[in-house]
Amino acid sequence: MRPMIAAAVLALGLPLACVHAAPSNAELKRQVADTERAFAATMAQRDLAGFTSFLADETVFYSGPVPLRGKEQVTQFWKKFYDGKEAPFSWEPDQVDVLDSGTLAHSSGPVYDPKGKLIARFNSVWRLEPSGKWRIVFDKGQDICDCAR
Repeated sequence: MRPMIAAAVLALGLPLACVHAAPSNAELKRQVADTERAFAATMAQRDLAGFTSFLADETVFYSGPVPLRGKEQVTQFWKKFYDGKEAPFSWEPDQVDVLDSGTLAHSSGPVYDPKGKLIARFNSVWRLEPSGKWRIVFDKGQDICDCAR
């Protein structure tokens, strides 16, 4: 820590432990990957309320012919995926990148059917909220072409 900053912190009566360095890009990538895995776990746990908690208020999902706009519309559309005992699909991140500013992130990865067959790939954009929680602002899946059909 620079001596002038340390002196200012001590003059204010703050312990040096209160001064934290910003997380590294690698740490931010880990945070987003962990958040994506927790988001995906809501499907396996059949937890629609948990799913909704990861959505930004102004989220946009490309889940059908018309983009779904807002937390409520996305939740209503996705409710059908949370009905029933078995999850209709699962996903996991295998690529994550974060802007150097640490405010936006992109995650991508495979989507599997219940038997483990690769059926799609998802792409999500996450925003770091003032609360410190990552929330999803854009989401789009792309079906995998089965060229053997």
